[in-house]
Amino acid sequence: MSADPRGVLARADLAAGDLQGIVRASAYADVVRYGVARPRAAQRAAPDDGAEQINQRLFGEIFEALEIDGAYAWGRARRDGYVGWVATASLTLTIAPPTHRVAVLRTPAFATPAIKSPVWGLLSLNALITVSETYGEMALAAQAGWVPIRHLAPIGKGFVDPASAAELFLGAPYVWGGRDSLGLDCSGLVQQALFAAGLACPRDADQQAALGTAVDPGALGRNDLVFWRGHVGMMLDAERLIHSNAHQMAVAVEPLADAVERIA
Repeated sequence: MSADPRGVLARADLAAGDLQGIVRASAYADVVRYGVARPRAAQRAAPDDGAEQINQRLFGEIFEALEIDGAYAWGRARRDGYVGWVATASLTLTIAPPTHRVAVLRTPAFATPAIKSPVWGLLSLNALITVSETYGEMALAAQAGWVPIRHLAPIGKGFVDPASAAELFLGAPYVWGGRDSLGLDCSGLVQQALFAAGLACPRDADQQAALGTAVDPGALGRNDLVFWRGHVGMMLDAERLIHSNAHQMAVAVEPLADAVERIA
């Protein structure tokens, strides 16, 4: 088993019960499953509001908590296996299997099935929801509110083309550790694009570099991934790259050759 702390729910003093006999720790405990009940929740490196955001959880995702320390829970995200701290105020013990996912860049969740009613929050692409009822063109997302049915897709139905999902994020700001429509980083963009197409994807660029097979630089095509140390982008065609980058502080499209020259 990899000792990478990003993906192993274990410390010297405490580890998940399913790691007993695999990882050495002073104590073992079973995780408690929570659902993310906010549009987005920072996953941090430490149980502190000022700690680095290392990842981000979206509405409806499962977070398996092993320890509660004050206002934060330490655990792992089921969707990408990432370990970190999430504010307990963002979590709920009320969990229902998702029936749909958000299939547009973002959608509002209204208090009632009327577009003039208050908006509880904005749910981003790939947020997971459980539809409990429908009314006209609106669907009731449990613990969120009423969302337009046309903005949803049943679980299991995704984009055919990951690059098309990535293009939805054009202009979204660059945010370290982010993975939603209000701000995301390079690997967050790639992960969301692949998730939208129903493809599994780890969180960080170095982990994503193990996906797929190597491609000759002269034969790049749409949906191919291009890596630098600590950075990743997705090709839109043989010459253009889409990536969330700190140079433009946004998701942008540019010729791969320009990005290579600048980053070098």
